[in-house]
Amino acid sequence: MSTFRGFVLLCLCLSLSSCYRMKTSKGGGEIGTVPGRSISVADILLPQGYKIELVAKDLTFPSEVTFDASGNLYVIETGYCYGEVWTEPKLMKIDAAGNKSVIAKGAKNGPWNGVVFHNNNFYVSEGGALEGGKILKISPAGEISTLAENLPSIGDHHTNNLVVKDGYIYFGQGTATNSGVVGPDNASFGWLERRKDFHDIPCGDLVLTGQNYESPNVLTEDPNDKVLTGAFSSFGTQTVPGQVITGRVPCTGAILRVPLDGGKMEMVSWGLRNPFGLAIAPDGKIYTTENAYDDRGSRPVWGAGDVLWEVKQGVWYGWPDFSEGRPVRNDEEFKAPAHHEVAPLIQKLPNEPPKPVAVLGVHSSSNGFDFSTNAQFGYKGEAFIAQFGDMAPGVGKVLSPVGFKVVRVDTETGVIRDFAVNKGKRNGPASWLRSGGLERPVSVKFDPQGQALYVVDFGILKMTRQGPVPQQNTGVIWKISKM
Repeated sequence: MSTFRGFVLLCLCLSLSSCYRMKTSKGGGEIGTVPGRSISVADILLPQGYKIELVAKDLTFPSEVTFDASGNLYVIETGYCYGEVWTEPKLMKIDAAGNKSVIAKGAKNGPWNGVVFHNNNFYVSEGGALEGGKILKISPAGEISTLAENLPSIGDHHTNNLVVKDGYIYFGQGTATNSGVVGPDNASFGWLERRKDFHDIPCGDLVLTGQNYESPNVLTEDPNDKVLTGAFSSFGTQTVPGQVITGRVPCTGAILRVPLDGGKMEMVSWGLRNPFGLAIAPDGKIYTTENAYDDRGSRPVWGAGDVLWEVKQGVWYGWPDFSEGRPVRNDEEFKAPAHHEVAPLIQKLPNEPPKPVAVLGVHSSSNGFDFSTNAQFGYKGEAFIAQFGDMAPGVGKVLSPVGFKVVRVDTETGVIRDFAVNKGKRNGPASWLRSGGLERPVSVKFDPQGQALYVVDFGILKMTRQGPVPQQNTGVIWKISKM
């Protein structure tokens, strides 16, 4: 009887797998005609007793807000979006009427991902897609100075959000690749032809398994040309079993820190694919959101959920051989359809990865977040996370939109609940639903009193098989408070 039951289950799994392969992707950005951005607070569902209002609109790729000592609101526009679209990064003040005044402008080296106000200065993380990441200090008069530069951010992921604690600026640094191996997918991001030798850099020494991956040589015109590429190596460079990759700082896939006035950079933790959001909890602990693997490239990983982690000094979190604290190697769960099981890249682990605080939706792109500190607002101590939403089909197939909302997480239990979502029978961004609600929440921030939650909505990002098609002047800032 048990043998028959196992046979039936196997047949069912094979049937479901076949159905999945046959279906087309239906991500939130996979829309036909791009509608204009309409605004309607009535299209957004909140818990009872809360209200939402529009603060500012017509922004181009906004990423985060902050407040000065007087409580005035500021926002940064990134100056860059996937799809190789470049604009001018800006720090702007937003008045009570939603009017914008520019404080400072940056160079063509976005995206400006994070901003904090501390001791009468602004600190900005410059993503560095062209020249490498930077940590900038901006005076209230708009004077810009550089505290750190040449960060390894010219790949898939960039220099991300930042926080200030105990005289240091902590910030996330994303990886160059999806899962440790440079491949044709990186050419589609635009950077491989610009920086042919770029690859991921570990923070500490790693011993490799010598696993290599064959792919078309996208750097030549010969369609039959193939190359083999190993982990933590430039495109077309093979590795051998037992090979040691020397670690150094700055590195990719890490939380790093630098003194407030500049100086020696230090590694805090590593083994994080794309640690985008960074926030300090009421008890002083630092947390980060990790954008997990995509189903793409020479080493695709399937079904990996985004993660909320507590940041611990010196700890390796598992990338590129673990997801959610679990090994991806030879695991059917992480095997992409029509691909082999994922082989390990690292022979000797730096440490056993910790367990996550919470595992969020696969491809939800759980990004900027903040903690509630005021019992009047509610949910004190919980993390509120902006979910940018899937970028299918480029990240892999989804059968319906994932993300496009704000969720809250109980860090003690890991339980995740929706907080701000679009109304309707199905989940999705406003452009997909043809409504006036949330589009792509990229970050959230509580005001200094903790009485209102500001939601930065990046705007419309259409996704095609050729890549992202971002829409300028569609970004919005929302404000959520108690009635």
